Amino acid sequence: MLIPARDVSDADAARRTTVSELTLGGLIRHLATGERLWLQILRTADGSLPEGMLDTDQYAMSETLSHWLAAYAEAAAATDEYVASLPSLDIEVRLPTTPWSPPEPQFWSARRIVLHLIHETAQHAGHADIIRESLDGANSTAQPA
Repeated sequence: MLIPARDVSDADAARRTTVSELTLGGLIRHLATGERLWLQILRTADGSLPEGMLDTDQYAMSETLSHWLAAYAEAAAATDEYVASLPSLDIEVRLPTTPWSPPEPQFWSARRIVLHLIHETAQHAGHADIIRESLDGANSTAQPA
């Protein structure tokens, strides 16, 4: 997520450029929060609900862009370190029960959780490219116009 955020001011990181509520800073906040929450789910593996999992304001820009970029890098590094320490990616992890969960307990392997994080990051990187290009014409391969 560093490339779409390169040389972006805090004001631009908080700016909506589409009809959705998404902002560049909000996306990075969401990814940082998601990494942290999924790491808690992986570590406990008991279905307990991490604090902040039901936060409906995860996409709102708060703090500074540099804060959220650092938080994302820290959370991703912690996830990488923990996943590397697992004896197998086949371990079963009980997922927390949320308002959108099926009524019966859900279990994912650590592998599926890692793939989910990769999918989330890729999906939101695409959103970030669109937002960045709307801000100043830059994208992951071009500098600002």
